[in-house]
Amino acid sequence: MSKIASRYALPLAFLVAILLGFAFLLALPAPKDKEETLALGGPFTLVDGDGVTRTEADFKGQHLLIYFGYTFCPDICPLTLQTMSKAIEQLGEKAASVTPVFITVDPERDNVELIGPYVASFHPRFVGLTGTPEQVAQAAKAYRVYYAKSGEPPHYLVDHTSILFFMGPDGKFLRHFSHGATAENIAKGMAPFLKQ
Repeated sequence: MSKIASRYALPLAFLVAILLGFAFLLALPAPKDKEETLALGGPFTLVDGDGVTRTEADFKGQHLLIYFGYTFCPDICPLTLQTMSKAIEQLGEKAASVTPVFITVDPERDNVELIGPYVASFHPRFVGLTGTPEQVAQAAKAYRVYYAKSGEPPHYLVDHTSILFFMGPDGKFLRHFSHGATAENIAKGMAPFLKQ
């Protein structure tokens, strides 16, 4: 082998290996978005602020923006509900199919008489849901929401997952919004799923 050929053999082999690696990566199927494949949500039976039993079937055909929290929450829950309300307002007419839903993680204190007026103070379209501890646990499990009491009664706090779940009219999970998302980001994130 000539000196010139041997000098270029190793770099050429390296370049061919890199090109083959790129070709292999391009041939792989694109990974699915995690949110597309994540199965969240499911059947629930809860009670709204008017004392009416509500199930997931009552919301068919509507987009839901769901938050799990509690009315005695000192800061995060009210700020999140306020942000949800602003996001709905920013969407204007596009938000006609969006129902904001608040599901308590403190059913012992958040009764029917309390939850309705509480959510109405944030937005007139809010639906507040409560139920027995077992019913709330079933709903939280369907959305993989963690919650646990912290402190002594009656002034305990409830540690809980602080995520917004955006569900489609068919009840399927579309996307989530992490704690701290702004109203603008939430509105922009929901807009592509809503009719003009």
